[in-house]
Amino acid sequence: MFPLASLAFVGGLMTGSFVGLVAHRVPRGDSVVGGRSMCDSCGVQIAAYDNVPVLSWLMLRGRCRSCGARIPVRYLLVELALGAAFAATAVVFHDEPATLALGLVFVAMLAAITLTDLEQRIIPNRILLAGAVAGIAIAAATDPSSLPERGISAAAAGGLLLLIALAYPRGMGMGDVKLAFVMGIFLGSAVSVALAIAVIAGSVVGIGVVANQGSGARKQAVPFGPFLALGGVVALLAGDQLLNAYLNAFVH
Repeated sequence: MFPLASLAFVGGLMTGSFVGLVAHRVPRGDSVVGGRSMCDSCGVQIAAYDNVPVLSWLMLRGRCRSCGARIPVRYLLVELALGAAFAATAVVFHDEPATLALGLVFVAMLAAITLTDLEQRIIPNRILLAGAVAGIAIAAATDPSSLPERGISAAAAGGLLLLIALAYPRGMGMGDVKLAFVMGIFLGSAVSVALAIAVIAGSVVGIGVVANQGSGARKQAVPFGPFLALGGVVALLAGDQLLNAYLNAFVH
């Protein structure tokens, strides 16, 4: 299992680097397959040896080799986080290749969405559409009998957040609604766990912000996408166990 987890970790680092590119270009309408990466400050093309995940950021001490402009630390963090998420997914689903493939695509999509929502306050439709198509294709090829449950879960999750968005539009965006729908495709019934964790985490952070900054913090928009992403990762890795534990404790 260790070799698989190690390989997944390295793959996650590399995917994290690509996710940073996606999160930077997609909101701007740029292509993610053409053109070399460039420094946003000086426009100089980034050399391949300065684009190695994690190592290049550390060697450059978080600054552009050409102009010295800071390279945001969030790109380093997303590479490390996605490496860890890939490794954890490989450990949990090492004997389920189809679920492993689905999980890796899922966490990569969530990483891209987290970055774009934090940076631009948007959840791009292009990323959601690509994720939904990939999720449906993998599920249809490997476990077509699960498609009805996934469809119902997607509709239920998206519908619930749609009701919240209609009732409280300042607190919930349509991007969050569409993200919940796509999460239902990947997670099936475990999406309920993801939503519960997202609400709890978002509430805790919101209360903390208000307590720290006072009533003026109520006017600040806190993106909900990262909390949904957190809930999605937890639900992917332990959603069935948490759901069963809840049902055994409160239903039976």
